[in-house]
Amino acid sequence: MTMSDNRFGDPRIPAETITNQSHLFHLGAMAPLTFDGGNLRQASEDNFPILAGQQASAALVTLQPGAIREPHWHPSAWEINVVTAGTATWTVLDPQGNTQDFEARTGDLVFAPQGSLHYFENRGSEDLQVVIVFNASTAEGKDDIGIGAALTKLPARVLGAVFGVDAKTFDGFKKIDNSLTILRP
Repeated sequence: MTMSDNRFGDPRIPAETITNQSHLFHLGAMAPLTFDGGNLRQASEDNFPILAGQQASAALVTLQPGAIREPHWHPSAWEINVVTAGTATWTVLDPQGNTQDFEARTGDLVFAPQGSLHYFENRGSEDLQVVIVFNASTAEGKDDIGIGAALTKLPARVLGAVFGVDAKTFDGFKKIDNSLTILRP
């Protein structure tokens, strides 16, 4: 077996051979997914083939002033966030119930562990930009569980019991099927 044969059996080494621009992805140039409050561009195995099987993806998130990245968690990925413009107000809640609230500014790095509920928002007056790197090859939305979808999948009687209120309190809540990703209050 030659050295080049080894690379096809090791999942840490891309099985794809080097081709013209196979290792370059123009993340900032791609058409964004647009939401009320901002947008998201992502490189994942769906649109950047070299990431297939690599347990890696990246997103560029822009939040307009007042916008929120929906509280969510990733059951099978952690994420590293780099604030490239603006200031983000963060909350991270770990599986043991420990909470940390803080501000992250341009140049700061934020780590959200796998399984930890987290979100950030733009309370500033300028757009907030965050580059996020995940240890999962799937696109955002396929590997996250948003708080809205999670709560609206539960019966009103269960939510009423959890929050100590009448179940009817939840009758008028909007049903959410997928992660909202970016929203406005």
